[in-house]
Amino acid sequence: MGEVKLIGTEASFPCARIIWALKLKGVEYEFIEEDLLNKSPLLLKTNPVHKKVPVLIHGTNPIAESLVILEYIDEVWKTCPLLPIDPYDRSVARFWAKFVDEKCVPSVWEAARLEGDKKEAAIVSAKQTLQFVEKQIEGKRFFGGEQLGYLDIVMGWMCLWLGAMEEAGGMKLLDSEEFPSLSQWIHNFTNVPTIHESLPPKQNVVNYFQFGLNYMRSLAAPNAQN
Repeated sequence: MGEVKLIGTEASFPCARIIWALKLKGVEYEFIEEDLLNKSPLLLKTNPVHKKVPVLIHGTNPIAESLVILEYIDEVWKTCPLLPIDPYDRSVARFWAKFVDEKCVPSVWEAARLEGDKKEAAIVSAKQTLQFVEKQIEGKRFFGGEQLGYLDIVMGWMCLWLGAMEEAGGMKLLDSEEFPSLSQWIHNFTNVPTIHESLPPKQNVVNYFQFGLNYMRSLAAPNAQN
């Protein structure tokens, strides 16, 4: 079916999504570690529009953007299906995947980035977005029911990367009393052997986010003085 390569970085949760999907499907692949501070010609060639990881290369075909890649993997390799079979259920999974990437992740990052009174307001806003996700997992082992699937992989950033953002940003968002169902889901998700074995060291992820926060704050500092 063609050689499979994945351009990514260890600390990136969109890249982790693709690693999890490939391993769950039993697909052999070559991982190409990307230096985002010195982007390679291969990355710029295979993703000239966004110039971001992950990029999956299947044979000679590059596929970019993690949600797009997940669906491609699910369509090409039929074992261990990720998306639901029912069209309505598939549309619901896609809706919440988009919600996570467009609402949850940015709101958590904003809460980590800001300081002072603005930070407190951002924390409240981030918790409000997480409450929507909490309601989706109530009473379920995984988002799709008893079997781990597409939406669990998309939500998987919460099992490690959310905590790393909390640590780097000096805040606390996901409390087990406030988010009991999400907390239980994180336990269920991380105890899946394929997931657990593929998690990067937490400190590497904390350092990754800390570097990003320091960089963004350095850019904002001159503007604050003007």
